[in-house]
Amino acid sequence: MSVISVRVEKSGRVLIPASVRRQLGLKEGESDLLLFIDENPVRVETRAHAVARIQAAAAKYGKPDELWSEELMADRRREAEREFGE
Repeated sequence: MSVISVRVEKSGRVLIPASVRRQLGLKEGESDLLLFIDENPVRVETRAHAVARIQAAAAKYGKPDELWSEELMADRRREAEREFGE
């Protein structure tokens, strides 16, 4: 883990050093960053990394070739058949 000190400018902007932007693959206008604010710490994460992290966490609860959307639609169809007898 690296620790880099940055300053908040009067406008509220924070400059991410070029070496860090290169390391993370951040490109102007293309890279969204998310700020996760807890009681004290603030964590900065790219949107792509956050999505990958959440997908990895969710993958623990399903089968590799299983689509949850398909399962949800099948459940809804079964409910409709019970409710409407179609």
